Amino acid sequence: MDKIKVLIADDQTLMRDGLKTILELESNIEVVALAKDGIEALTLCAKTEPHIVLMDIRMPNMDGVEATRRIKKACPETIILILTTFDDEEFIVEALSHGASGYILKDIEGDALIKAINDAHKGSFILPSKIAIKLAGTISKTTKKSQDTSLALLALSEKETEIAKLLAQGFTNKQIASALYISGGTVKNYVSNLYSKIGISDRTAAAIYIKSLI
Repeated sequence: MDKIKVLIADDQTLMRDGLKTILELESNIEVVALAKDGIEALTLCAKTEPHIVLMDIRMPNMDGVEATRRIKKACPETIILILTTFDDEEFIVEALSHGASGYILKDIEGDALIKAINDAHKGSFILPSKIAIKLAGTISKTTKKSQDTSLALLALSEKETEIAKLLAQGFTNKQIASALYISGGTVKNYVSNLYSKIGISDRTAAAIYIKSLI
């Protein structure tokens, strides 16, 4: 069985080494590189081609948000999980918009970390409930623009805007089709175009990002 290759990017040596120790106890995980900042993470990603990057947000020289943007542009298949503390919510939507596949709190238990990595590798979006609640509160407090005005910034058509709003409410493609009286195939095409415009291909991440705009 092929191992899940992981790169750890964190400016704290203790955090890097601690995560490495935990992960290397797993037979299906291999830590291929350690990076102390975003610049090093970007360079090492190109060299080691990890499946997953555990990316700290607050790092010198290049922070985790910018590193996420650059890595996803250069290596779009790379899965990036943001390492965060409970107080980093201002960065969450921005990192999601650049293609992060979820968040992991730095106080996570070892078993939960292993599960998150395995789940992310299978395509799941990782968002701890505490972060989701915090994010929802941040969005509700900071959002002042109307739905139409905010979504218009993405140059969405009227139909795309309708679908974006329903997607943000958690509607499935089938439910959207029923609500708008269009076919499931048409909805699928609209959602695909929407993903392309916002630069996010994960449905949960896209929904959270759209909620930040409405």
